[in-house]
Amino acid sequence: MNIIHNTDIGTKQKALAINLDPKIYGSFAEIGAGQDVAANFFKAGASSGTIAKTMSAYDMIFSDAIYGVQQVRRYVSEPRLISMLDHEYDLLIERLAVQRGDTTTFFAFSDSVSALNYHKTNEGHGWMGVRFQLEPNGAFNDVVLHVKLLDNDTNLQQQAVGILGVNLMYACFYYHENPPVFLLSLLDNLSKDRIQIDMIRFEGPNFTKVDNRLMSLHLVKYGFSDAAVFGPDGKNMQPSEVLYKKHIVVIRGRFRPIINVHLDMLNTGVKQFMQEPDVDETNVMVITELTLQSLKERNADETAEIDEKDFLDRVDILCSLGQTVLISNFHEYYKLVAYLSKITKLKMGVVLGFPNLEYIFSEEHYKDLPGGILESFATLFSRKVKLFIYPTLRDGVIWNCLRFYPPPHLIDLYRYLIANNKIEDIRHYKESNLHVQTDIVLQLIKQGADGWEQFVPPEVATMIKDRCLFGYHCAIEPAKEDVATATNGEDATPSTV
Repeated sequence: MNIIHNTDIGTKQKALAINLDPKIYGSFAEIGAGQDVAANFFKAGASSGTIAKTMSAYDMIFSDAIYGVQQVRRYVSEPRLISMLDHEYDLLIERLAVQRGDTTTFFAFSDSVSALNYHKTNEGHGWMGVRFQLEPNGAFNDVVLHVKLLDNDTNLQQQAVGILGVNLMYACFYYHENPPVFLLSLLDNLSKDRIQIDMIRFEGPNFTKVDNRLMSLHLVKYGFSDAAVFGPDGKNMQPSEVLYKKHIVVIRGRFRPIINVHLDMLNTGVKQFMQEPDVDETNVMVITELTLQSLKERNADETAEIDEKDFLDRVDILCSLGQTVLISNFHEYYKLVAYLSKITKLKMGVVLGFPNLEYIFSEEHYKDLPGGILESFATLFSRKVKLFIYPTLRDGVIWNCLRFYPPPHLIDLYRYLIANNKIEDIRHYKESNLHVQTDIVLQLIKQGADGWEQFVPPEVATMIKDRCLFGYHCAIEPAKEDVATATNGEDATPSTV
C-alpha cells in the first residue's frame, strides 16, 4: 500500500479527521506543560466522538496514587510514561470493551513533559506515547518517543507539545504502515529548531516488521536528532537516560566488519581508563559509535542513500558482542565530546587509532570555526576527557604518541596536553594486530579466501558465514587465496577507527 505524506494538512485538520472517525475512541493523560494535546482535539470540534476522558495528575502525590511509585523518582521519564499507558488503557478496556469493543479501536495517549521553568534554568523535554488498536478487539501497539523542546518560551514549548501530540496520534492511525513517512510526519507544522526527537520505539503486532535500530538511524538521517542510541538487544534508548551520570568510553569506527584490532583497542582502552584515579569502574558505560559519514564512505557520492542492510549487518554483529551503539552526525570529535558533556559531568575516555590523532591536529578540518583548532580544542579538552591512542604500524615502525610530531607551532600545545594527562598511549596491545587492515580483511571475505576467519572474533566469523554478510558467498566454494595479503600495506591500523 502506497502511503503518501500530505505535508499540507494542518494540526486542526488532523485532529478533526480523528474526531470524525467513529472507530477511534480513547483517553488523554498529560502531566506538565499544560493540556495542549487534548486541547487541540477539543478545539477542532466533534471531540465527543473521540475523547472518553482527559486528565492531568500534576501533583506528585496524586500521580503516585494513580500510577504507582516508580523506582526512579523522576516524573518525566519512560517508566512513568509506561505506567500511565498501562493504567489508562486498562481502564478503557475494563469500562468500555463490553459496550463498544466490537466497533471501536481504543487508544490511550499519555505524556509527561517538563517545559521551561520560570527562571529558565532547565532544559525542556518530555516523554510521549500512544497505546492503540488498529482493529476492534485487537491487540494493542505502542509508539513511544522522547522529545527535546528548544523554544526559549514556555508557551511556545507547550504549543509544540500540542502539535507533536496531534501529529503522533494521526501517524498512529494513518501512517502506521510506512514508518519512514510516520517519522517525517511528526515534524508537520513544526521545525527542527523547535523540537528534537532522539528516541522512538515501535512495538506491537502491527510493527513486527519494524526494526527499531533503523528508526534510530532515520532519526539522525532525517535531522530529528544529532544522535541516537540502542542497546545490545536492539531496543532504542534515550541517550540521557542511558548515559546520565556515567563515565563514558567511546570508540568510533566503520566496523565493516569488526575485527580483532577493534576489540583489542576497545578492551585495552577501557582497561586503562578504569585505572584512572578519578574513575569509578562500577559506573562506566562503553559505547561503539557509527557516524553517518562512516555509513556513506563506501559510496563515491557521499550524498547517496545509506545502505540499510549494510548498516544492519554491522550493528547485528556489534549487538551480538554485547555492544551499546551510538549513531551520530558528529564528524568531528570535539562535537561528540560536547554532546556527551551535556549528559554527564564525569570523566570520559575516547579510544582512537594513531591516524585519528593526526586528523585531530590537522588545522584544515577547523576552517569553519572562527577560532580554528584552538576553538575545537577548547571544547574537546576543557572537559573531563582523555584520549587513549592505539598505535599504528608504518614501514615496520610502530607509531604512537612519542613519535607524533604536530606542526611546529602546535608542538607546545601538544606537550601541554600530554603533560596534563589529556592524551595517553594504549599499552599492552597485541602487536600482531598491527599488521591487519580492515579493508583487506573485507576483501578476503568477499573473495571467499581461506583464513580470513583468523582476523575476526570467532562469533563474528560464524555470523558472517551463517548470514552471508559483507559479500560473503555462502553457496560458492571458497577460493584458495594467500591470507598473507592481509598483513601487507603501509597503515595496518584501520584509519577509520
